[in-house]
Amino acid sequence: MKNMRTTTGRNFLFVPGPTNIPDRVQRAMMIAMEDHRSSKFPDLSTSVLRDLKKVYRTEEGQVFIFPSSGTGAWEAALTNTLSPGDKVLAFSFGQFSHLWIDMAQRLGSDVVAE
Repeated sequence: MKNMRTTTGRNFLFVPGPTNIPDRVQRAMMIAMEDHRSSKFPDLSTSVLRDLKKVYRTEEGQVFIFPSSGTGAWEAALTNTLSPGDKVLAFSFGQFSHLWIDMAQRLGSDVVAE
């Protein structure tokens, strides 16, 4: 343990996300944000979406940015694809699956959990 290094004042997260951001990445992000109404933003967003296709190794798929947490994306997916009373089959195998089941039930889905 004597060789163990720690950074004071920094929390270490041991969860699926969000994750700790390396110092070099944080320094690279220390630039002014681009206003989404600026004349530069359309080119920036086109570039980001194109590069995300490379990251996710897709040529045909549509990549999009969803300004939310993962939970917000779950809720949007359920809300925009299901109507109250629709049947949902869910597998119960851990904390995230229980959260998904709970959200689907709160939105009025008929959830069958296995």
